[in-house]
Amino acid sequence: MVLHTKSHNFEVTYIPPINSISYMKVFYSRTSTPEQSSERQLQNIEGYRIMADECSGSIPLYNRPYGSQIKKLIDDGQLTHLEVHSFDRLGRDTGDILSVYRELTDLGIIVISRNPNIRNLDENGKPDPFSELLLNLLASLSSYEKQLIRERQMEGIALRKAKKLYRGRVVGTSDTPEKFIQKKRSQQILKYLSDGYKQYEIVKILGCSPSTIQKVKRLSQSLTS
Repeated sequence: MVLHTKSHNFEVTYIPPINSISYMKVFYSRTSTPEQSSERQLQNIEGYRIMADECSGSIPLYNRPYGSQIKKLIDDGQLTHLEVHSFDRLGRDTGDILSVYRELTDLGIIVISRNPNIRNLDENGKPDPFSELLLNLLASLSSYEKQLIRERQMEGIALRKAKKLYRGRVVGTSDTPEKFIQKKRSQQILKYLSDGYKQYEIVKILGCSPSTIQKVKRLSQSLTS
């Protein structure tokens, strides 16, 4: 069964999920709204299975409708080749994109970005030196950005202590604000907030309560003010 849809007078062929596929080459695209045309991304796609999501780029790849199908193909060992117009289609930020890139590279799955032209593995399955250099640079920048955020938090705590405004233990918990905000769940919430996620989206993704999100947001603001 083949389903045809049209967007801005550009016809794209979507093939519904098939359970009995041995190996597959996928071209993945994403647009944020119905008003955005996917025509620019979907060029020279003969021989590929097309998966096109229409959703916010802030949603992690594997949480998207077609992104979740890509994950299933990976888990089933059916995906051999994933191609995109640009790497920013694969994640919500640099760290997220690098995580997907490295996962697929470790599994021996070819990943290609057309703009700029970057691929993880050559035809012999060996890492492409230029791509490795570029991705390592991006990884360093991502790590540097996270370190800056942590340093600003610590500077804010030090200033509040100097002004005797540091409140110590949060009511209802044995943690100080500093320890509470450094918890893994708190850091995840802060990351999603900084990426522009709505509260209801974070609740759905992390399974936390709205009050927890508000507490994290409030404490983060007080520690950095």
